[in-house]
Amino acid sequence: MVLAGLIFRRAIASVILMALSASLHFLGFNVHLPDIKFAWPWQTITAGTTTNTQLGPWVLQKIEGISKPALGQANFNFLFTHKVSKDMGPLPCWYASTFHAVGRASATVDLNPGPAWWKRASNHYQLQVASRPRPGRPGRVAVTMVLPPPQLPQSAHDVTIDNIPSAPVTTQHSWTYPGLGCGVLLRPQFPASVLYAEAQQIAFYRSRHDPQITRPLIATAESQAAQTIRDNFIQPAVNAFNYRLDRFTLRWAAR
Repeated sequence: MVLAGLIFRRAIASVILMALSASLHFLGFNVHLPDIKFAWPWQTITAGTTTNTQLGPWVLQKIEGISKPALGQANFNFLFTHKVSKDMGPLPCWYASTFHAVGRASATVDLNPGPAWWKRASNHYQLQVASRPRPGRPGRVAVTMVLPPPQLPQSAHDVTIDNIPSAPVTTQHSWTYPGLGCGVLLRPQFPASVLYAEAQQIAFYRSRHDPQITRPLIATAESQAAQTIRDNFIQPAVNAFNYRLDRFTLRWAAR
């Protein structure tokens, strides 16, 4: 009994004080008693170590509710030439047009890789408590997370073409084109669907291989992901438990 009393002393003291306070209040005595919050032994917070209180799982539960957004949007311009040709006997017959296109791409950030990613052994999530809350003074915590790196567009459907500024720049044709036969044969009025599909394929390739596009795309996605997790999920969660987020560190796993 003595050993149990030592282990559960905080819980026992809290219950005794609550009962004593209620009794005194019932008898009409207004006595200020020490404030001891109810807590089990495994909920004790040790400064400077990873906490095992409800704060850690609660914050992690908030993180697990995040979706997989597309972040780090980048716009880029490029030129491409669409050409058709069909010889008329010995005479060449071709028509080409160069177009200016505006592409738009985003990187996908997996903010919730799943329960297996957050297992304790993976060391992908740590919440450290520097100090506990006190009357009129919030506690301080630091959170460190590791996430899979942002992914560049995975298919041409992940890239869009802005139709408004996209337009033809120059046109070229063979010397036989002005003739009626070549013009009727080729019908050089290209369908918009054909031009859009070609521009989309070019934009998709550049969004994955052009460093001038991929580098700022990844950097912006990482920055937006860190801000989203900190401001929308971790900060409100720790504030609800009367803690202040002193430091948030987001690292990215190796590719």
